[in-house]
Amino acid sequence: MANDETRDIPAENEELAAEAARGAEQEAAQGAADALTGEEVAALCRERVCPACDEHQKAEDIRLRALAELENVKKRLEREREEHLKYAAEKVLSDLLPTLDHLDLALQYGSSDPACKNMAVGVEMTRKLFLDALAGHGLQPVGEKGQPFDPALHEAVSKEEAPGTESGTIIAVMQRGYRLKERLLRPAKVTVSA
Repeated sequence: MANDETRDIPAENEELAAEAARGAEQEAAQGAADALTGEEVAALCRERVCPACDEHQKAEDIRLRALAELENVKKRLEREREEHLKYAAEKVLSDLLPTLDHLDLALQYGSSDPACKNMAVGVEMTRKLFLDALAGHGLQPVGEKGQPFDPALHEAVSKEEAPGTESGTIIAVMQRGYRLKERLLRPAKVTVSA
């Protein structure tokens, strides 16, 4: 039995020695890697990775796809940002539309009374200034009497016979519509000739 124990000790020592040697090699390799510059590491990688192997091609494909996807995301975000800036005033302008409606009503009913003539002139000037200011931000009125009916811009409230006018022509505007640049904020409510 004593012989068995003495035989195991050298084998155990050999394993410990081999493990110590592997540790020393790893430490030496780590020390060498720490001493390498980025260019030297890149050169070692080029030497050890075969440019013609499938793994390299797969990795290159993944990298190129990721770069293309990144470019697409950048372009999409830029388009969304431009769209947001273009229509940033939409909410505010939509909130101001009832004010324009009230000015139109004041002109419609006030201009028929001779006692309100001076006030109607003031309201007309105020309305014009207000529309000019809003036009500077891209607001445009939609729906004029005599225009052809366009369902994308107008909402037909009623249809009436109108002698002397072509069918599908706007004969009265109940409520003016507005659009901000190319986007419709509110359709015009109109009466169309039958």
